[in-house]
Amino acid sequence: MDWAAIFPSDIGINSWVMQVFAVVFLALIVAFIQAQVLKRLYQRLEKTNNPWDDAAVEAIQRPLTLLIWVVGIAFAAQIVEKETGAAIFSAVTPLRDVAVIAIICWFVIRLIRGVENNIITAWEAEGRKIDRTTADAMTRLLRIAVIITSVLVALQTLGFSISGVLAFGGIGGIAIGFAAKDLLSNFFGGLMLYLDRPFAIGDWVRSPDREIEGTVETIGWRLTKIRTFDKRPLYIPNSLFSTISVENPSRMSHRRIYETIGIRYDDADKMEAIVGDVKAMLHAHSDIDDSQTLMVNFNSFAPSSLDFFVYTFTHTTVWTEYHQIKERILLNIYAIIVDHGAEVAFPTSTLHVPDVMRFEPESIK
Repeated sequence: MDWAAIFPSDIGINSWVMQVFAVVFLALIVAFIQAQVLKRLYQRLEKTNNPWDDAAVEAIQRPLTLLIWVVGIAFAAQIVEKETGAAIFSAVTPLRDVAVIAIICWFVIRLIRGVENNIITAWEAEGRKIDRTTADAMTRLLRIAVIITSVLVALQTLGFSISGVLAFGGIGGIAIGFAAKDLLSNFFGGLMLYLDRPFAIGDWVRSPDREIEGTVETIGWRLTKIRTFDKRPLYIPNSLFSTISVENPSRMSHRRIYETIGIRYDDADKMEAIVGDVKAMLHAHSDIDDSQTLMVNFNSFAPSSLDFFVYTFTHTTVWTEYHQIKERILLNIYAIIVDHGAEVAFPTSTLHVPDVMRFEPESIK
């Protein structure tokens, strides 16, 4: 059969079609080879202590695969454009350039996230203290900077004037500022939280101005999530923290024991000895920091008791441990009171009957 007679231009068509097929097939082969090489390289570098090498290899795997396909398809499209002259293929070059910029941006963002995770994991394994809030803030700012830079470079690549874009952004920013005042105030409120660091993720915080108390779970750019002690999530706009006072009990240096204890008026002669023994017990207690203020003094004549107060601080700041120590301290104080033959007072009433109202049982007869 005479194929040339049926398809007189078959050789020409096959020439550029085969070129397109070869380019796509070559891109497939290169993408497969680099994926296998990087996979084995990552397995080796993962065992090293350097936080950058394995993070870089892991970050580049998917972007590099996409980059190979973008370059290959763009090259194939250029072959088609040269043969067919279709106007639509003239957009291939700028689209390829923008895609390359986006891929590089993707790689850098993945690298930042990978290095952050590696450093945090390594430091925690070594027992080193790390401020997750600061680390998260720094990486977020880096990612935002990378994205903004990539957008500006892409606009410049497409032929837009960056100075004009920035000028338009300044005018548009005023309008956006009025339209999204609350959103921007929350954003800058979150930025202030990252810079001032009144609390970090995992801290127990509370506000005397509002009914806010719980453990900080996340600090976002718009909202901060706090888990209350009854396990309810509480979402607070960041701008609110600029108008309220916030306590951070997690950062206290000590916990205070401040209790008032009363003994009976009948045991008044034993007060001085009891107070002295309680003070000596606190000075000798291993869980009490006697370098801090430590006071045990007779305080007041109460209606039903003679009161003395205990004012001291524990070494621990852990809430559960503090209550266990406080329990032992109070039991020790009670034991001292009992050892002195005294009793802890409780509200009582004494009824005094005048002699004229008294009568003998015989008078009833």
